[in-house]
Amino acid sequence: MSAGMNVPELRVFVAAAEELNFSRAAARLHLSQSAVSQNIQSIEKSYGVELFLRHGRTVQLSEVGQAILPMAHEILNSIRLLEDSLINVNGEVAGELTIGCSTTSGKYILPNLLAAFRREYSLVRSRVAISSRSSIVERLLDQSLALGVMSRRVEHRDLEYMPLLEDKVILIVPVHHPWANYGRAMPADLLDQPFIRREDTSGTSETVLNALKQHGIMPDMLNVVMELGNAEAIEMSVEEGIGIAFVSELVAARGLALGRIKRVEIEGLEMVQRIYLYRHVASVFTRAEARFWEFVQENRAQILSAAIGNLAGIMPVA
Repeated sequence: MSAGMNVPELRVFVAAAEELNFSRAAARLHLSQSAVSQNIQSIEKSYGVELFLRHGRTVQLSEVGQAILPMAHEILNSIRLLEDSLINVNGEVAGELTIGCSTTSGKYILPNLLAAFRREYSLVRSRVAISSRSSIVERLLDQSLALGVMSRRVEHRDLEYMPLLEDKVILIVPVHHPWANYGRAMPADLLDQPFIRREDTSGTSETVLNALKQHGIMPDMLNVVMELGNAEAIEMSVEEGIGIAFVSELVAARGLALGRIKRVEIEGLEMVQRIYLYRHVASVFTRAEARFWEFVQENRAQILSAAIGNLAGIMPVA
């Protein structure tokens, strides 16, 4: 007979179900991968069910896993609200604040917002969960995540958003590149250059590809010598002279300031992506979550201006 599933096991199951990768679930929960596997196996053995279908290194939810995931979300959300009520019984803003983030730009602005928030609410513990855009949207919609930062507009009746920032997407080249001194080029000139690009699922990549298409440049026309999933790695590859790349101005700021890369304007090509903070309209928020939304709404322009106001072209949204 089963002794019953405990809350830590439930959290492991939900993390594994959302990530569909035991390694990523382990990193998210600050556990070892073997601990995640053992927890899942313990649940499966206790109840005589299979929660995941395993295919080599990949996993997917079984029918049973799919059936219980919404209930698991509901239970954990109830526990979260119960804990929040106990923590904040004296009227103080305390507890854990988790924010999903799918955008490189968000990684650069969230620390400033969270640092300012913590200066006023020191009892709040903050955690930024880096994930894909689709995963964050899914978790916002099923209300297993209260807040998320993304660089693409998501139009959904159950989601509301707050604009945070406008971030330019710019072309960077190595310091010894022929374009470095001139600082300008035509869109057609891109076709002859070794190009480093971001994976197609990123907001920056979508912005770039859409802008290039307007100038008659299709993705397969570019001389792509490297594709990377990390914007910082792209910037470093440009520093090393491997090729040229379009990146967020926030990502390029340090390299430009240190003279390690150069910025080049492409005639007629201006790309701006907005960064948004999202939440579910019907969620019941903890005191920390609700206060963070209000705090950002009231202070975002001042905080972000102080943090990045010295970078030309990057404008906080009032």
